[in-house]
Amino acid sequence: MSMIVMKFGGTSIEDAPSIERVTDIVRSRLNMRPVVVISAIGKTTTNLLTAATLSAAGNGPDALAKLEEIRHYHFGLAKALVKELRQSELWMRLTANFEELRKLFEGLTILRELTLRSQDKILSYGELISSAIITAAFRERGIDAVLLDARDFIITDKRFTHAQPIEEITNQKIKDHVRPALESGRVPIVQGFIGSTRERSTTTLGFEGSDYTAALVGAALEASDIEIWKAVPGIMTSDPDILAGVHTVKAMSFAEAAELTFSGAKVLHPSAIHPARLKAVPVHIYNSRQPEATGTLISACAAIGTNIIKSIAYKRPVSILNVVPSQRISPYDFLKAVFDVLNRERITPNIITTDEASVALAISASEKLEPLVDDLNQFGKVHITNQRATVSLVGENIRVAGDLPTIVFKNLNGKHVDMISHGASPICFTFVVHESEVREVIARLHHLFFEKLDPNIFE
Repeated sequence: MSMIVMKFGGTSIEDAPSIERVTDIVRSRLNMRPVVVISAIGKTTTNLLTAATLSAAGNGPDALAKLEEIRHYHFGLAKALVKELRQSELWMRLTANFEELRKLFEGLTILRELTLRSQDKILSYGELISSAIITAAFRERGIDAVLLDARDFIITDKRFTHAQPIEEITNQKIKDHVRPALESGRVPIVQGFIGSTRERSTTTLGFEGSDYTAALVGAALEASDIEIWKAVPGIMTSDPDILAGVHTVKAMSFAEAAELTFSGAKVLHPSAIHPARLKAVPVHIYNSRQPEATGTLISACAAIGTNIIKSIAYKRPVSILNVVPSQRISPYDFLKAVFDVLNRERITPNIITTDEASVALAISASEKLEPLVDDLNQFGKVHITNQRATVSLVGENIRVAGDLPTIVFKNLNGKHVDMISHGASPICFTFVVHESEVREVIARLHHLFFEKLDPNIFE
């Protein structure tokens, strides 16, 4: 059955005019049988986390004031979109949701602890509320939408806040729950970002998790396209927040997109490419504020073009852990021990380098480094260097650009480089610099590699 998945991010539905625009976009694709995946509205997730943190700190009044701010915002939006709101199903659903949140915050104030499990439960209301509002708005405007609960079919492990879907179970449950709604001619509305364990505990999939939900649904139903609608033009040649004059990348491969997300590009969830890649379902990134713009197409057979690279990504802050083994441990046991620790702590370094006497790990400073360092200290001495950043150049043409390191470091003359990774991936070249130099380093490299653009690839 031919169909598409359309995911809309929080900034694409942040107010009534935005939701009207999204309604028109979905209406224009009704003949393509869309499943619509919805994120929390605007900054709701951040605001819910703030309120939860205040509650767990014992600051109940401020937490409830923040909750009232969130409630007022969503009820105001619902009122602008739905006539006779007080007599509607939406009113009852929103009222129930905010009452449940109030009780959760009051419980946190008493317990004085915000567990990861409780955090996931609280943050899930952002998507539950937004999807209810969007469903009602669509119905009011003549789109036959039906609200589904993603927790019925996105089944995950118990890694709260960063849960991983159990793909075999999830794929079958998506078919069981979503396909009947499509076959009845309706438009299924699904929450992104959230799922549940097999025991029905609510989980979340991590930053930009709605992208991952869209990819899972699209792959399971073998969609003809997965459309990711955001308030950005697509994947860019670098981060527009730190560099002016960046360009839209019109086409890239699954491999390039996967490398970019791993290397720090924030346009997609790091795992979002995997399900689509397995089923060869193309992924489009579109701008909801400019629906006619080209956007970015990610596919198995993306054009390569003449430029050496497609985009420059970065991560900061990063810490470098240099681990020197104690004399009593053999090199073989030392390396095994390091990887065992990384596996146990569920940490994937950005770069690993080794020699006979030590291992160096470049790890995002957002990871919980204290338990990792404690474990590594059991069999060696750990030295930490902070305030670093990784810079990654990504592109299929790196495979044949034998002189890329020479070109890069000649251009960065005078900049100190702590680590280099080249060869682990044939399409990614990564190095580590001080985090204060990221903007200048990227500016130099962007000018070098994108002064002339292949019009078939860049816009």
